[in-house]
Amino acid sequence: MCGIVGIVSSSPVNQQVYDALSLLQHRGQDSTGIATVEGRVLHMFKAKGQVREAYRTRDMRSLLGTTGLGHVRYATRGTASSEEEAQPFYVNAPYGIILVHNGNLTNTRELSRELNEVDRRHLNTNSDTELLVNVLAHELQQRVTSDDLDPDQVFAAISRLHERVEGSYAAIALIAGHGLLAFRDPFGIRPLVLGRRSTGLVGDEWVVASESLVLEHGGYEIVRDLAPGEAVFISLSGEMISRQCAADPRLIPCSFEYVYLARPDSIMNGISVYEARLRLGDRLADTIERHMPAGDVDVVMPIPDSSRPAAMQVAQKLGIEYREGFYKNRYVGRTFIMPGQAERKKSVKQKLNAMSSEFAGKSILIVDDSIVRGTTSKEIVEMARAAGARKVTFTSAAPPVRYPHVYGINMPTSRELVAHGRKIPEIGQELGADQLIYQEVADMQAAITEGTSIQQLEMSCFTGDYVTGTVSPEYLAWVEANQDS
Repeated sequence: MCGIVGIVSSSPVNQQVYDALSLLQHRGQDSTGIATVEGRVLHMFKAKGQVREAYRTRDMRSLLGTTGLGHVRYATRGTASSEEEAQPFYVNAPYGIILVHNGNLTNTRELSRELNEVDRRHLNTNSDTELLVNVLAHELQQRVTSDDLDPDQVFAAISRLHERVEGSYAAIALIAGHGLLAFRDPFGIRPLVLGRRSTGLVGDEWVVASESLVLEHGGYEIVRDLAPGEAVFISLSGEMISRQCAADPRLIPCSFEYVYLARPDSIMNGISVYEARLRLGDRLADTIERHMPAGDVDVVMPIPDSSRPAAMQVAQKLGIEYREGFYKNRYVGRTFIMPGQAERKKSVKQKLNAMSSEFAGKSILIVDDSIVRGTTSKEIVEMARAAGARKVTFTSAAPPVRYPHVYGINMPTSRELVAHGRKIPEIGQELGADQLIYQEVADMQAAITEGTSIQQLEMSCFTGDYVTGTVSPEYLAWVEANQDS
């Protein structure tokens, strides 16, 4: 999971991209980068750390031009500490291309071999984004015949890219002297939203971003989500052309976006994240009611912030008092996307504090959005008991995470997952809870897709079914064997 944005503006774009990345900071904290195009000249700056600490005034002044893109990263492939693997990535031919990418490619071994042995392109990192920009550059170079770039050539290159690349990818690229390109994988696993803002002058201003909140904050009209397999090309003057470039596109968006990753004030694929989380709470309440005696809980408490909507609905539907017992330090990053297990564990108690006045002598029902590694959950149960809780029931608005996720979320190995190979009572014992209750898979899908035409969600970490059809047990074993510490 990363956050990406691209903007075609009529005024200097550097501050606009910076502001957008600040809004997407929850999607990645390892590194960040901004690139702009000034005619035929590309400017780029990238650094480790969060947006507010990475850029200085001199860095922003060097990012000239009215078209640009940006990225916030958390590592799912490659090394979090490597500054060379921060995005964007650049290739000099054809024209000069800079690209950012959200997602994870699943045929990196084959692509690396093809790029080296057939395409004769050099790779300098282990980043799959570098693979993606080189595939794009190669396919585009096969089609261009002059200095003029025809959008038909761009879309033909994307069609061939879809044939070669497997996995999940939402990508935005700058092509020097020509414009901005955005495209989405044929399954639409990772989100990408298109917006427009009228200037009253020749040509509109455009933005494409991971989440709709970027558009709303910038005063853009939400045009639509990019369709699975679709590519959009926007010229430097603001002319937008789009085309479907995949042979058999199907919209199967990632369920974890709605469970945890996205901000609640975003709308993606026509689904309000906040409303989806409210419905997850309604469904979870029904499951809790089936598994617990009435009157066995004194208060319902959320783990702030992403589980708050679900917890409010659980409390309302069960008729139990809702209380906020955990105080969150907002200056500590999200523990799920910390780069290492030791760092995550250290951060839990820095992030949360239990207020003893809310726990003393009470039977507490805790609602969290999900349980992945169990690190945070175990610490939270211990904190509740230390604060005086008489009984701790832990609930999850998502089903058990039992399988690796290979489409852009940092849970690539089964050994990291507390639910892998364990029954629910065993997981509860591992967490130290008196009782553990999970959302059902069917209820999660129904809650997220309610009121939409979406028929299927990407739920591989819950079900073990990988929607691209190209993820084999051998590949999963290879990923686990090669996972960076």
